[in-house]
Order: sequence, then C-alpha cells, then structure tokens
Amino acid sequence: TRRGKMAPAGAPGGVGALRLLLALLALARALLALTERYPALSLLQQELHRQRHGPAGGCASAGEWAEPYSAESDSSFLHFHESDCDIGGSSSCESVLSLNTEKILNQAKLLAEQKRFPFATDDDGTNEELAIAYVLIGNGLYDEAIRHFSTMLQEEPELVSAIYGRGIAYGKKGLHDMKNAELALFELSRVISLEPDHPEVFEQRAEILSPLGRISEALSDLTKAIQLQPSARLYRHRGTLYFISEDYATAHEDFQRSLELNKNQPIAMLYKGLTFFHRGLLKEAIESFKEALKQKADFIDAYKSLGQAYRELGNFDAATESFQKALLLNQNHVQTLQLKGLMLYHHGSLDEALKNFKRCLQLEPYNEVCQYMKGLSHVAMGQFYEGIKAQTKVMLNDPLPGQKASPEYLKVKYLREYSRYLHAHLDTPLTEYNIDADLPGNFKDHWAKNLPFLIENYEEQPGLQPHIKDVLFQNFESYKPEVQELVCVADHLGSMMQYETPGFLPNKRIHRAMGLATLEVMQAVQRTWANSKVRMNGKTRLMQWRDMFDIAVKWRRIADPDQPVLWLDQMPARSLSRGFNNHINLIRGQVINMRYLEYFEKILHFIKDRILVYHGANNPKGLLEVREALEKVHKVEDLLPIMKFNSKTRDGFTVNTKVPSLKDQGKEYDGFTITITGDKVGNILFSVETQTTEERTQLYHAEIDALYKDLTAKGKVLILSAELGEVDAICNLILSLVYYFYNLMPLSRGSSVIAYSVIMGALMASGKEVSGKIPKGKLVDFEAMTAPGSEAFSKIARSWMNLKSISPSYKSLPSVSETFPTLRTMIEVLNTDSSSCLKKTIVVV
Repeated sequence: TRRGKMAPAGAPGGVGALRLLLALLALARALLALTERYPALSLLQQELHRQRHGPAGGCASAGEWAEPYSAESDSSFLHFHESDCDIGGSSSCESVLSLNTEKILNQAKLLAEQKRFPFATDDDGTNEELAIAYVLIGNGLYDEAIRHFSTMLQEEPELVSAIYGRGIAYGKKGLHDMKNAELALFELSRVISLEPDHPEVFEQRAEILSPLGRISEALSDLTKAIQLQPSARLYRHRGTLYFISEDYATAHEDFQRSLELNKNQPIAMLYKGLTFFHRGLLKEAIESFKEALKQKADFIDAYKSLGQAYRELGNFDAATESFQKALLLNQNHVQTLQLKGLMLYHHGSLDEALKNFKRCLQLEPYNEVCQYMKGLSHVAMGQFYEGIKAQTKVMLNDPLPGQKASPEYLKVKYLREYSRYLHAHLDTPLTEYNIDADLPGNFKDHWAKNLPFLIENYEEQPGLQPHIKDVLFQNFESYKPEVQELVCVADHLGSMMQYETPGFLPNKRIHRAMGLATLEVMQAVQRTWANSKVRMNGKTRLMQWRDMFDIAVKWRRIADPDQPVLWLDQMPARSLSRGFNNHINLIRGQVINMRYLEYFEKILHFIKDRILVYHGANNPKGLLEVREALEKVHKVEDLLPIMKFNSKTRDGFTVNTKVPSLKDQGKEYDGFTITITGDKVGNILFSVETQTTEERTQLYHAEIDALYKDLTAKGKVLILSAELGEVDAICNLILSLVYYFYNLMPLSRGSSVIAYSVIMGALMASGKEVSGKIPKGKLVDFEAMTAPGSEAFSKIARSWMNLKSISPSYKSLPSVSETFPTLRTMIEVLNTDSSSCLKKTIVVV
C-alpha cells in the first residue's frame, strides 16, 4: 500500500514525460543496449574464476579449466520477467532498434496487470509506473530506469519495489564500476531492512557480492535465502560459490541437494562432476559428466570436462574422443582446443598439438597458454626461429600492477634462454659440452625452483646465429635399415617404463627417448666392462656412475625442453647449503593426489609405528591410550585427533624415513620427510619431501660410489667368465645402486624414468632383459622410497621385471651415441614417425 498518489499513467507528468525522454534517448542507447545481451554478472563471475584459478589448462593443479558456465544458467536478475524473449537473441526477440514507446507501454501494461514484477503494490497506477521502469531494465535502458525509479522515490522514499528496481538497474549497468556496485548493494540492503523475508533479495545481493570477491558475505546471503525458501537454483548458486572457494565437499552437497529438487539440471550435474574431479575422484567425475550429457546432448563444457578427466586417468583415446565431440559441436571452442593441444603435447604428438595451438591463437590471439605452448612445441621439434618468436610474444604480456603473473609468463624467459643455448649447440658433439656446467648457477637455481626471472648481472645467451639452420623433418624410411631397427626396439623398451596409474599419460616421445637411453646405457656399460674408456664433457676417461645416469639425463632433457632436468649438486653452493626440497602434496585440503593413492596405506603404517616409538620415549604414561586410538586409524584424517594427545604435535607433526647403509652396517641416512598438519577434515596437508643438502648428498654419493665400483669389478669378471652367480649378484648391485639414487632424488625433474632406463640398460649389459611391465598402481621411485632397505626393493622390483636372457640380436644394433652424436640428430630421431615399426616384426621382442 502507498501513502501518497503519483500522477496516473496517462498524465503529462507520467507517460508524456516518458515519451519525450524515450524519443531522445532510444536511438543513442540502442546500439549499446544490443551489446548488453548477457548479464554483466555472468561475465564477471567468469572473470573472477579466471583470476582465482588461472587460465585453462595449465597442468598442475586440476582447478584451472573449470570456469563457471553461467552464460547458460538462469541468473536471478529479472526472474520476475518470464517473457518469451531470450536475452541471448531468440527469434521472438525484437531488436532494441525497433523499440518504441508504444511497445514499452504495452509491455508495461501487461506486466502491471499481472503484477509480474517484485513488490507490486495495491495501486494500479503505481504498478504501471513501476512496470515501465522494469521494462526499461529488461530492454537494457538502465540509466532511464534509474531516473524513473528515482522520480518515484522522491515522492515516496520507502517504495520497496522502486528501491529494489533501482538496485537491480545499478547492478545491470556493470559491476566493473565500483560506484554501481556500491549503489546496488546499498539499495538491496535497504530492501532487506524494509522486507526481511524475501529470499530473492538476498539472492540478488549475493549475485552482486560474489563477482566483487566478497564470497563469504555472498554465501551468508544465499544461506539466508535457502532458510527462507529452499530451491534447486539457490542450492546450485551456493554450490557454485563453495566450488570457487575450493570447498569441494560442501559444494558437492549443495549440487546434490539441488539435483534432488530438480534432477534435470545439466549445469548442476556438471559441477557435481567437477567437485569429484578436484578431489581426485576421477571415475565418479566421469559418471557425472556422462549424466550431464544424457540431460543435454550438445553440452560442450561437459564433453571438455570429460576429456580432461580421461586425460588425468591417462586414457588418451577416450580423452581424444571427448575433445573431438566438443569440437564437432563448436570447432571454435578455444578452451577445448587448448586442452586438446596440451594433451597432445604431453602425449608426444607435437605436430598435432601445434595445429591446436595455432587454431586457438587464430581465435584468441592473446591466449598466453596457447602462445607459450606454440613456442615450446616449435623448440621441442627443433624449429627455433618460430619457437623464440612465439616465446617473445608471451614475454611482452607484462602483468598489470597488482596482477599475478601467469605461470607461462614466469617460465618463458627460462625457456627462451635455454632455447638459445640449445640452438647454439645443435651441431656440437654431445661429448664436448655439459649443460650443467655451462648454464649460469643462478639461472639453474631459479629455473629449478620456478622462481620469477630476477637474476642479478645475468648475461643473456647470444641470439640465434643465422648460419645454424633449424632441424628439418627426417623421414623414417631415409634411415638405414639397422637404424630403423634401433628406433623400433627403443619404442618397445620405452613403453615398458609406462606407469599404469591415474595421472600418467603415455608419452610416445619420452618412450622413444628413454628407450634409446636404455640402449645407449647398455652399450656404454658393456664397453666399460671391456676396459674401454668413454668420452664425456670433453674428456676421455673411465666411466663413472654419474656418466651412466647422464646418458639418460641427456635424452630426458631433449624429449621435453620445458622441464629443467638438472643435477642438484651442481647448483650454486649457497643454494645447496640451504637444501633443495623435492615436495609432493599427497592431500592438500580436499584435493587427493591420485598418483600416490596406492602408497597412502604403506605411509600410514609407517607413521603409526613412528608415533608409538615417539610416545614410548616421550610419554610412556599415555602410550596405552595412544595405542588404542591408533587401532582406529584407517585413513590419514583419522590421525587428527591423535595429534591432540601431545602439545608438540597439536598443530601437526613430521616423520622422517631412514635409509640403511650397505657400506657401513648399522648406519642410517635420512630418507624423505612426511608432514601432516591441519585441524579438521578438509583442512589437512599431507605431504612428503626430500631435502637434498650437501652433507646428505655426500653420504649417498659414497654409498653409490662403493656399489658402482663393485658393479664394475663384477661386470669385468662377467665379460670374461659368464658364470650364472655373477649375473644374479650384478642384478642386485644395479637395483641397490638405483635404490640409493631414488632416495637421494639428485635431479630437479625426471629422476624416476631416468633411473629406470639405467636399470634396464645396465641389466641388458649383464645379459638380462626386463620383459615384465610395472604393475598397475606401482611407482618405481615410491617403491624404493618406501622399502625398508635395498634388498627389499630389489626383491619387489625383480618380482615384476620377469628377467629373461637377452636376445643375441641386440649385439647387432648400431651404436646409439655414434648414430645420434648431436642434439640435431637426437631431435630428428624423436620427431620421426615410426608407425611402420608396427608393420615390421621386431626380432628382439
């Protein structure tokens, strides 16, 4: 009800003034109004999410590719206006250009008669005036609507519908202007103080708060709205905000409730899948994405998310199929092109990846991920001129003041410097230089730690020299038959190293590189045992254990130049004295690292043992209580209450593993450190890290030196005698040596596959071939790190290796180091298409 009367709709002060106002403003506003097709909110929510999660596809964390799909969701702006007109531009909509006063009045009349706008009054004249302003909002004429509501509020300051409408209009004008946001919030708060029991006002205020980053206030408003009148939409909106806040478990509950109230919601189903995905529950995520596609067959984002989930599982074919379906629905879907390109790069299909990145950049020239990956793909294939040109474009994207630099921007200067170094050395024999010695210490240190490129007195690598040409494509058939055979055998050996565990995508380029590394290690070790010297880093000498690993390091480096594969003990002394941390999060908050799930139980048993030892020594009185509590511990979260038993462990604790020495019986070295901190489920950090300090490195080196000396002596005997007992002893020595290498973790990246190729190559030198695959869920480095000693690791590894006598045909293979003596020849062989290997019968397999 109203206390005063306004001029009726037909009076000069009402509609007459409106006619004149509209006549002057309609044309000026028309084009602008056409651009306001989607609520500003949807775009701002997307922008907010991008800022929080970064652009799509940067691999690390899994959160970056799930942006809000709000363009399709029913924003609560103008829920009251349920006309046939779709703001997205359906055929029933008429262009704003053809709008005239008569139409606006007719729409308003209909709206007023049916009271289809918020807070309608009992007065028909007032309702018609209010309806005109709401129709103006519906047609994108926000300033006119604000003026109209303001005129009404001058006469009646507490007219709730006008206050509410003006708040909506300010919000619709655009929240990028803080003034609009503040005015919108002020008006909506006034409505709440006058009418506190209307859920839509709380929802509306939450819609303004969330893009401003005021998530906790928005959540509070949505909770209030749900208390007043729960609905599928409200639960979905609140779930989305929990999702943005990375509270995936609570978000999941809200999406579940939303779907219980209305099961046909593809967006809610998609988000439910994403809450699973982010917690590492990939199979459950896939089921939800498939369910979303049943509800909406042309749902591009569901196909894209399904592709990403399959990619994380390591299922390349299923991921490719899902990305293809997304692109069939929209060949210009930038995010799908980007994600598909990333997957192809990490599968080793660089040519195909490059096509996706180029297409992505045609559609979105400033896409940093695609630009960086285009540069990286070119360089990996030896096309340095194009690669560095693309990298330089990323370097020009300086972040704005206060803006966080993208991962690509942080990495690109390192990649460009490394690319220049590689190009300059394309035709230098690999035996004559050493990357670890040549690259500046601070450069390596910053690169390995992924720090911003702020290096004092850094002297840039020389630019590209025109006389050094790019790497040309090498046709597989142009290789001699024995070299073709070498490549085919390498492909097979490399595939034996693939982990069958979620998170490990097969990479055929890495397979080939590490297969060739295995063969080169085999040949080098055989030469050493036959008393022959090797040429390494410009010197001819007897091979040491590090030279054996350096063969594999060389191949791993060139297979993917994006990753710094560097020896940590070659870093600057200052940096090494502080220690290098090789850190792995097993559980962070609600995010479970699926790669290591198989080892959670093993690590948990170890922790429980250490807790008992600790309490036995420090708190013998409470030991019984702790023992009883530990019996109830079945998962990591169950340890939280036990941490409260002791004041020192209340906020968390660390446990160190020990690595027994073979050289000095009874002596132990530090293995890795397990850390658990947190106060409740969902707010826990469960991590492992290896700290490489100078002192620890020297202890491990002494152990590896002794084993290598023994290995070489036994190898020389083997070459002369071929006694079976020797082979068995050699096998144990190789596995023991690598056990210490794994526990030392001496490289910044790639230790696992490098060490496994050394195991395979050295075993082949002794006449034994690995014929078994690594079992599903097993990771060789974690097997070594969680084994109680070198003998236990040897036993586990031998159980799956299924060693058999080597085929004589290996002896006839050409020398890997002589066939591929330079970076150019290495890149050529990694680029070549060996699909004809499948047609041949590989003799040695």
